[in-house]
Amino acid sequence: MTPTALYEIETNEADDGTLYPTEHLWTPAGEDAEKCGFLTHADLQISGLEGPYGDPYPVAFVALGHHAWSAIIEAATAYMERFHDWRHLHCYPGDDSGEAIDRLPRAVHTHAVYLRHPHPDHPCGCEWEDTWRLIYAPPDEPGAVPVTVMRHPASRPADTALPTPDHGPVPASWAH
Repeated sequence: MTPTALYEIETNEADDGTLYPTEHLWTPAGEDAEKCGFLTHADLQISGLEGPYGDPYPVAFVALGHHAWSAIIEAATAYMERFHDWRHLHCYPGDDSGEAIDRLPRAVHTHAVYLRHPHPDHPCGCEWEDTWRLIYAPPDEPGAVPVTVMRHPASRPADTALPTPDHGPVPASWAH
């Protein structure tokens, strides 16, 4: 029995019959990572992930590598301050700061691949051109890098689609 793939890399065919990927795998690093929305904070690279409804604030955070939960919270707060001029992780701008948020969500260790569309040698001109996305993957998937993810405490849990150690097709463990 073969497990179902979590994602599939689309290919196109060149004039000589050679297949090339429509998208390519990308591992964020250095200045390229910062140009794509990652913040480097205390040697940790973190980025906010958009929600499904076009909200300008992140519903989740992803950090490259496996990190302690407290480091992710500190970096996520720095990310909100830098990109959204918001100094508190608990609420979004305009929210009632007196509203209690029961607890900060726990961070999860998992793996992911980054797909950039399209392959840079074969531009297609579509609306997705030169964008990248994160897709959770098993640790042995080619191109998979370790990541730590955490739901933003002000977002709804259902909006994030983060891997969970309790169920799901992607291996994950709770960060400590």
